[in-house]
Amino acid sequence: MTLRPDQQIIDSWIPDKARILDLGCGDGQLLTALQKRHITGYGIDNDNGYIAQCLATGVDVIQADLDQGLSQFQDKSIDIVILSQTLQAVKKPSLLLDEIMRVGKQAIIGFPNFGYWQCRLHLSLYGKMPVSTNLPAAWFDTPNIHLCTIKDFEQLCQQKQLTILKRSVVNHAHQDTLPIRLAANFFGEIALYHLQ
Repeated sequence: MTLRPDQQIIDSWIPDKARILDLGCGDGQLLTALQKRHITGYGIDNDNGYIAQCLATGVDVIQADLDQGLSQFQDKSIDIVILSQTLQAVKKPSLLLDEIMRVGKQAIIGFPNFGYWQCRLHLSLYGKMPVSTNLPAAWFDTPNIHLCTIKDFEQLCQQKQLTILKRSVVNHAHQDTLPIRLAANFFGEIALYHLQ
């Protein structure tokens, strides 16, 4: 099983034997890979198909709506809470981030950067919402309801007094390039943050 490139970065940020919670876990591929390093945890998803896939592969999964919060988990009961490629699909991202930081000692958050230059150019030239590798659905058919930029997210972290332990901003091929290092909000397509 091969992890997506963003999941490989997440995997490298999680210490062995950590207890994790993967929100919007999908088919459980990341959790399955992490089990090989004696990392334990749960996935949460709302999709019946993904729940069935997780159960079929032995991944502990809970079916729940992230917009309802994480009340089933005690404060600081999880080492690292992961929310990858899901932040933009929840109704109240700020409230979910509060819940993530209540439940987890740390968090890893990943999202597509709407400040990426091609998104800006497409909107400017065509007057339409962009469709790309990282934003693959048309505006009327997308689960993405709260698009943000790297600057937006970092401002939210500052408002919530969250410490950014690590940041990885990459292009569609999940490469870190010199232009991204110089102007991440303009050239970066995907952002990953390790927070405390």
